Amino acid sequence: MQQRAVGSTGLRVSRLGLGTMTWGRDTDEHEARDQLIAYAEAGGTLLDTAAGYGDGASEKLIGTLVGDVVARDEVVLATKAGISRRTGERVTDTSRGHLLSSLDASLRRLGVDHVDLWQVHVWTDETPVEETLGALDFAVSSGRASYVGISNYAGWQTAQAATWQRAVPGRTPLASTQVEYSLLNRAVEQEVLAAAAALGLGVLPWSPLGRGVLTGKYRGGTPSDSRGASPHFAGFVGTYLDERGRGIVEAVARAAEGLGWTPLEVALVWVRDRPGVTAPIVGARTAAQLSAALAVEELVLPSEIVHALDDVSGE
Repeated sequence: MQQRAVGSTGLRVSRLGLGTMTWGRDTDEHEARDQLIAYAEAGGTLLDTAAGYGDGASEKLIGTLVGDVVARDEVVLATKAGISRRTGERVTDTSRGHLLSSLDASLRRLGVDHVDLWQVHVWTDETPVEETLGALDFAVSSGRASYVGISNYAGWQTAQAATWQRAVPGRTPLASTQVEYSLLNRAVEQEVLAAAAALGLGVLPWSPLGRGVLTGKYRGGTPSDSRGASPHFAGFVGTYLDERGRGIVEAVARAAEGLGWTPLEVALVWVRDRPGVTAPIVGARTAAQLSAALAVEELVLPSEIVHALDDVSGE
């Protein structure tokens, strides 16, 4: 698999990342193992998780597989801190104390002494941005993280954080920003992508398949074994099961039919090759689903298809 630099840093990752949000909950150890084997064999290197995924279950499962299924130095381990659900409700906390204690807990679960990329999972107004970013500096200076990034920041937040880190020598520049980006959600094109390009951040899109909707699996209803039928993700997926979403999905399906591809391949290649994108993060419930995503490596969308999809999915 082709490797790309993460922004203006020396960190390089495969141009498709492996997402693990469901690992340890909806994806058991056997499926996770099969996914990681298939991903590594395809040349994939970026393994993305978060402290808040399954309240640490994802990180714990990864910790049992890295070093066994794949060597530690053959993967880029990326995790996040700032969101938890230990109380049963979504709680955000980007204070220095919480972030650093969360990172230490992540390292214990992962069974490593450092992660390659540590990201603030979300912006909060409750903590001054300089305090949040100070935790990133300390993570790097203490050897807990090699590179740092942000996630789910708006355009002005991205610019403020990245500029703050570049303003004074000794601070650690941000390597990346992880944001939702797909044919169904192009909001980041308004400001985030420009900020990332201007300030040297790599872009790691999450949900590049529109929360699974762009695969076409919901065209005839909600399959019983899909995320849309899951109590954890029904609302998450349902956001895109509207009239606009149906129109975009049908356009993707028509493009796929004309090319002899699958809708998944069309949607994933579109976002993978957008300007500024480093690596879409692909999450799969099964190894078979992941293999379908890994099959896009040699595919390139014709420019006329790209322009047609841009037109139909534009706001």
